[in-house]
Amino acid sequence: MATTIHDRFEITIIGAGVVGLAVAEELAGEYANVLVLEKNPNYGMETSSRHSGVIHAGIYYPAGFLKADFCREGNRLLYRLCEERGIPHRKTGKLIVAADDTECAELRKIREWAELNGIDNLSFVSQKQLRVMEPEVSAREALFSPSTGIIDTHALMTTFYLKAQSEGAIVVFHSEVTGIEQSNGTYSVQVNGGEYSFRTRALINCAGLYADRIASLAGIDIDKRDYRLKYCKGDYFSASPSPRLSHLVYPVPPAEQVGLGVHATLDLAGMVRFGPDTEYVTALEYAVDEKKGDAFWESVRKYLPSVGRKQIQPDTSGIRPKLQGPGDPYRDFIIADESASGYPGLINLIGIESPGLTACVPIARYVSRLAGSYLY
Repeated sequence: MATTIHDRFEITIIGAGVVGLAVAEELAGEYANVLVLEKNPNYGMETSSRHSGVIHAGIYYPAGFLKADFCREGNRLLYRLCEERGIPHRKTGKLIVAADDTECAELRKIREWAELNGIDNLSFVSQKQLRVMEPEVSAREALFSPSTGIIDTHALMTTFYLKAQSEGAIVVFHSEVTGIEQSNGTYSVQVNGGEYSFRTRALINCAGLYADRIASLAGIDIDKRDYRLKYCKGDYFSASPSPRLSHLVYPVPPAEQVGLGVHATLDLAGMVRFGPDTEYVTALEYAVDEKKGDAFWESVRKYLPSVGRKQIQPDTSGIRPKLQGPGDPYRDFIIADESASGYPGLINLIGIESPGLTACVPIARYVSRLAGSYLY
């Protein structure tokens, strides 16, 4: 493997999830000598392949957050990219459903919040209209988002991967970064405990669940900077037979803003999956807790009363790299040029959870602008 690696690169990207690959394509199109390191046997094997595959509209995020701006822009860019590259997707639309008067009032707050973010195409759906749109869904009222959809995330990542390679980027798997040392305006990067090492001028940390560890390896005090990640696991359950749905269906989100509640999402084959829930964990472990079945069913039957308990079965799970812990204030993405901290050329991407998929192209363009100050 060492023979395929030069001893010096202009840009090294750590992590080949959807964001790392989007960054790789963007930078490889502008600069020569780009390397991508991924510790797993293939790209997108962790957070990027363990989520709902939703193209979000940008409804819930605080105005002025990168999450809000990049999600709104990314929604438009991702649909365009899907059309241009033939990436399977569907603009399903999304219904946020209210069960009672209190939740109906929350729908109005959600719409006001969305309008602060420039999302002005949401509309209210009456109970009668909802019966026509989704006969199996029971709710007092709903808020409809026409620009929410679903995407084949693996196909998206494949296009980024192939385009980055066609532009000259080198992508190397089975390559875990185990040491980083700064000297003379570059970074010495050690891989697999010394199996090989090289120098790089710019270092882009897109390591997802491990991004805080990479920042720490580079010399950043992650506790002082509040970069330490908290793992938030989400289980999914599916139903067989599947309810007949045409849209994504979400409940009014819980007040703590950790997640969006147990919602019903579709895949491109029309199968329905419920989740994710939220559970802070200390280890990366993906087994689905079958004991949660009753709780999932109780959540789902509030808006899909036709779904029986025996239809609900464990499906899959994912883990979010969150910056906020239980009860903490809502946190934005961290996309930080670390030059002011004494690390010129280091760009950290920390806490890139939802809507990271939707926002991946704007994130990549933003990182390219930050990196440009070191590379021209």
